[in-house]
Amino acid sequence: MNVAVQSTAPAGISAEEWSVRCDLAALYRLVAHFRMTDFIYTHISARVPGPEHHFLINKYGVMFHEMRASDLVKVDLDGRVIGSEGQSQRVNAAGFTIHSAIHMAREDLTCVVHTHTSAGIAVSAQKQGLLPISQHALKFYGHLAYHGYEGIALDLDERDRLVADLGEHRAMILANHGLLVGGRTIPEAFQNIYYLERACQAQIAAQSGGAELILPPEAVRRHTAAQFNRPGEDALSHYEWAWGSALRLIENDRLDYRA
Repeated sequence: MNVAVQSTAPAGISAEEWSVRCDLAALYRLVAHFRMTDFIYTHISARVPGPEHHFLINKYGVMFHEMRASDLVKVDLDGRVIGSEGQSQRVNAAGFTIHSAIHMAREDLTCVVHTHTSAGIAVSAQKQGLLPISQHALKFYGHLAYHGYEGIALDLDERDRLVADLGEHRAMILANHGLLVGGRTIPEAFQNIYYLERACQAQIAAQSGGAELILPPEAVRRHTAAQFNRPGEDALSHYEWAWGSALRLIENDRLDYRA
């Protein structure tokens, strides 16, 4: 059951798309709640159900904490705005490049999150990347990709390299840039960005103490990663339970995300 949807889809939008819009708007609000925003920059997208591979992304200029379902813009894989709103809706060009790359290549990832947090950028600038020094980091042990910095993501030919570097993973550190995660569902994408961000925060905090860091044995690292990344529907159900709890954090926002 999708607990985020309690409003009726407006004319011209299917119930399925409206469900995705409400959940995606909620995810924007939650990213703001946990202070993972960068003013109007960075972006989150979700694929709309259907064979067209259309996806929703934020209207450029709307702050994450005020995002509503109706603020999201539907685009195709060529960046054309879909719907009666026409060309009046602007999207971040770099956001389109990054998100269209993933949505074109990864049928399994319906939601993609990209952030520029202080901790994420700091870890992305470290040669060794994410260290296996926390339980949060071990979720990604052996399941984390890296992509080298090529400048602001405006060049469409970078999409092939982004996808190649991501491989089969659901999380990637963009060197000198920030974090990128995907999810089979919006709740899973939320958990992935939450854990990756917390892992980066913990690393920067631990390094600031100047003491030698403890690294778990290799066997423990692999065991913990396997515990986090167990296959099957049970894992997805866990993400749904956490999502339902997270939604209560934004339930009383002055502007309803379901509008």
